[in-house]
Amino acid sequence: MKKIEKERFIISVKVGPKGQITIPVEARNMFNINEGDTLMFMGDINRGMVLVKDTEFYKIMEDKFQNDKN
Repeated sequence: MKKIEKERFIISVKVGPKGQITIPVEARNMFNINEGDTLMFMGDINRGMVLVKDTEFYKIMEDKFQNDKN
């Protein structure tokens, strides 16, 4: 793992034969990811991929929809 700043890091992971990756412990601790949590995996062919906890995703969507109403 290469730390860039206190809030950021870069780390490589390998994709296993079933397409699975292991989320490094540093990332699990930083983002409070625990066994049984649900994550949202989103991708765009031109912009890349993102992985986010479902609870955070739903908060973002709720805020977006609330702002669109105003």
